[in-house]
Amino acid sequence: MYAAHFGLREPPFAITPDPAYVYLSRHHREALAHLLYGTGENGGFVQLTGEVGTGKTTLVRTLLEQRLENVDIALCLNPRLTVVELLATVCDELGVAYPREYPTLKPLLDALNAHLLRTHATGRRTVLIIDEAQNLSREVLEQVRLLTNLETAKHKLLRIILVGQPELRQLLARPDLRQLAQRITARYHLPPLEPRETAAYIRYRLQVAGGREELFSDGALRAVHQRSGGIPRLINIICDRALLGAYGQNARRVDAGLVCQAAREALQGGPGSPAAHRGWRALGIGLAGLAMIGAVWWLAANTDLLSRSTEFIAGGPAAIIPVQHVNPAGPPVSPTTPATPAAPTAKVPAPPAPPTATPDLRTLLRQAAGDNANDRLLAVWGIAQPPPGRAPFCEQVKAHGLRCLAGRGDWDALRRFDRPTVLRLTQPGGVPTPTLLRALAGDQATLEVAGQAVTVPLAQLAPLWTGHYLLLWRPQVDQRVIGPGNTGEAVLWLRRRLALATGQPVPEPLSATFDATLAEQLRAFQRERGLRPDGLAGERTLVLLSNLAPPPGTPVLGQPLQEP
Repeated sequence: MYAAHFGLREPPFAITPDPAYVYLSRHHREALAHLLYGTGENGGFVQLTGEVGTGKTTLVRTLLEQRLENVDIALCLNPRLTVVELLATVCDELGVAYPREYPTLKPLLDALNAHLLRTHATGRRTVLIIDEAQNLSREVLEQVRLLTNLETAKHKLLRIILVGQPELRQLLARPDLRQLAQRITARYHLPPLEPRETAAYIRYRLQVAGGREELFSDGALRAVHQRSGGIPRLINIICDRALLGAYGQNARRVDAGLVCQAAREALQGGPGSPAAHRGWRALGIGLAGLAMIGAVWWLAANTDLLSRSTEFIAGGPAAIIPVQHVNPAGPPVSPTTPATPAAPTAKVPAPPAPPTATPDLRTLLRQAAGDNANDRLLAVWGIAQPPPGRAPFCEQVKAHGLRCLAGRGDWDALRRFDRPTVLRLTQPGGVPTPTLLRALAGDQATLEVAGQAVTVPLAQLAPLWTGHYLLLWRPQVDQRVIGPGNTGEAVLWLRRRLALATGQPVPEPLSATFDATLAEQLRAFQRERGLRPDGLAGERTLVLLSNLAPPPGTPVLGQPLQEP
């Protein structure tokens, strides 16, 4: 109805799991990597859980769209079955012949086992995917466990992936199902989208449908996330209703008011409904009242401490640094720490020259409240101006062949990645301040804060760092995850890099297929580099592999800064 009004080829927010509209957030990419692992040579038993509407079934459909060579998949979408019905469904999906008039357990198992042995002998793998697995009965789950006993001396004949709501985790935690739970080799829980991911998700679906990415205002995007809780299905429902409301009002753009109205009409008791908001408001008023009572009691009991708090406000000796990441007993930040000169280099742009005496880091953080650390990170990569547009930062950098890597880690992880990094530091009072980490040498870190280069000991910086980081890297292959079922140039690149990592000659001829031997080599590389040895070359692994032979001009943390 509204598609032509907004110049759309089709409605962009249908709730059907259309792979063409799949937006892979960081968590969705990790979930898909677990599903790919489940189809691999050593896949075994995988469990994927997530709240209703977070995109689990869409990921399953995306998996089916992958070009998985030598893989047969049996998909069970209705788990409310008896044991015999489940086995009959698996046989039907795989094209296995069995007595259909009066099927019983033994003929079904015999027919399935014979089929699995034949396909294994031809080099094929068989995967059973059960969606909505939280609805499986105790008896069916026990039969699923017994299916994992179908094996040869070295390989499982049937790989199993259970996909379900969080209740599945509770179900498998029951003592009588511990034998099944112990056989699960990989687990992943899919969380809702974060605010920036929600905005990127909406813009992406609009783009796929041929519409304008700015069709929703910034306020509307924030309102969608607030009312949906970041759950993709609710995002779709709210956005679809909001576009319909804008069409009814002959508006050319969706604002926050239309989103709030759409949420009230569409959710009816969900996260964005009036009843839900009244409940949260009542809870908030109650908590605020308790907080006021506590504050009055504290002030009465701590008048002497209150008199000393003015020194903290003025930045005096009584200043308290909130500890977010390490032992609260960590030392405070030194007010003056001289910068360490370093050898010159001409490969990367130089940051501002370090001053002769370092100002108070806490003062600089307060002054840097309006500083854009992301722009400084782009400048390190030789990008003078931020890319135009309203897309999230990590979407914008793709125009320059870069990708974001965000997460939470420690100094050793940053040394391994060896890229200039935006750290989330906390000012006194808990205000987060993104700050560019420009160099990391020994126990010293050089930051760019408020236009100045500041070198501080890690021991004094650690209490300010929450552990969150964001860095940029330039991929050398198009594939985001290299793992079982993949073939082609990305696999050849992976083989060459792993040979380089071990100092071994590149084996010839190179196989373009990801096999069990390559997976084990990849796990060895991951263990040596402190990564989780999952046998999948995801973003973190790809960064470390790229570091073995980085392109010329790649900025690094370990490289000394250029003197003026």
